[in-house]
Amino acid sequence: MIKWSDEAFVLSAKSHGESSLILQLLTRDHGRHAGLVRGGQSSRQRALYQSGNHLAVEWSARLADYLGSYRCELQESHAAGVLDDRERLLALSAVAAVAESALPEREVHAGCYHAFAVLMEALEGPHWAEVYIRWELGLLSELGFGLDLTSCAGGGAADDLAYVSPKTGRAVSRAAAAPYIERLLPLPGFLVGRTENDPQAIGQGLTLTAHFLARHVYHPQDRPLPDARQRLSEHFSQPAP
Repeated sequence: MIKWSDEAFVLSAKSHGESSLILQLLTRDHGRHAGLVRGGQSSRQRALYQSGNHLAVEWSARLADYLGSYRCELQESHAAGVLDDRERLLALSAVAAVAESALPEREVHAGCYHAFAVLMEALEGPHWAEVYIRWELGLLSELGFGLDLTSCAGGGAADDLAYVSPKTGRAVSRAAAAPYIERLLPLPGFLVGRTENDPQAIGQGLTLTAHFLARHVYHPQDRPLPDARQRLSEHFSQPAP
């Protein structure tokens, strides 16, 4: 029998049989990892397995490559704190769906885990959307597709970065971008140290990360971005009332 203990965030819980769940977790030391929870569909347990909840878990299986089973204890219920806030609930659903679909199974990405924890705390504050976008940028870096937002690809001033090349992922200054502006992606100011906290900037950031997630992660596997992630982008692309 193989056993280990870890900390984890719930990504999804899907019904299995009459009473069990297949639980997908983002663990600190074992990556994205699935397991069976017997009796997990009971009304008493179901609330424990909401996306975003922080758990202490024990996994066991006869062999390492088996699905195995989980025993879980709730540490903090992040899901309960966003149920009455549509925007934050959209973000929680999106980050769980992206983590589950983009991270390779059982491949450790401690940076993604710790950034996920930061985002869960940030959902209680005013700048959660900016933190969400930074989480996706970090995910791209963890997977080997990081963007370079530190200097201008065209030799322009580093303090005037305003666009990103959709091919190279490198930033471009306003001056250098002028001849090609229609081909470039807007770079929201908060990603390069300029204070900017408005829905348009958040929408630009979500469009930026969605482009590179699609290009490097989802399109090579002939898959679209998760529905939950698309709903988040659509929400911030709508004009303010």
